Amino acid sequence: MDDAADRDLPVGHTPGVLSETTADFAWSLLMTTARRTVEGQDYVLDGKWETWGPKLLTGPDVHHATLGVIGLGNIGTEVARRAGGFDMDVLYSDVEPNEASESELADVGVDAEYVDQDELLAESDFISLHVPLLDATHHLIGESEFQQMKEEAILINTSRGPVIDPEAMDTALENDWITRVGLDVTEPEPLPADHELTRHIPEQLVVTPHIASASIQTRNKMARMAADNLSAGLEGEPLPNSARKD
Repeated sequence: MDDAADRDLPVGHTPGVLSETTADFAWSLLMTTARRTVEGQDYVLDGKWETWGPKLLTGPDVHHATLGVIGLGNIGTEVARRAGGFDMDVLYSDVEPNEASESELADVGVDAEYVDQDELLAESDFISLHVPLLDATHHLIGESEFQQMKEEAILINTSRGPVIDPEAMDTALENDWITRVGLDVTEPEPLPADHELTRHIPEQLVVTPHIASASIQTRNKMARMAADNLSAGLEGEPLPNSARKD
């Protein structure tokens, strides 16, 4: 961005278009990991389904559980909003309280409580990450953070892969420090099929290939916004969605 500013080059982006779609997908991962749907599908395809069993592929309830949201920005707020439909308690941590989002959520019956990250990790049944990748958030979740979580906890990441230390995650799953992890982003990305983490799939880990924004409607909106930026730039006009702040 600094180089673009030095050369006075316009830079466009597509902001605000994917918050709800990404939140939907975070919930998809949450439900998939909680209720073990990938394992269930494999169970059927492997020819193991012979009869019903009372303990077959049991997982935790989502309703009335505690959801911890790390990063209550646009996407984190939408994830928290959806927790209202499951009568969940919602905790969140961030660099500071987000009173605007708290008020917005309260209007739809969701009481989001600001706590420090240590308390969130210790008290949450489900933890969903929604922070940008910065120096301060690189490997935000490491061994000490995994050890603070409940053994029954499920961790979801639809933000950026390096927010989680992959070696720490491997150790946490290997030692059953937490129950399961759902990832749409990884470190490295793409995640090689022979990576050490993949041995935890699907019993402890569900991984998707960075597709949280991949709804037809959202991708069409992104394409239109990009085209509008390009058209304006070619005509020498200000971009309707400029990434430069200068």
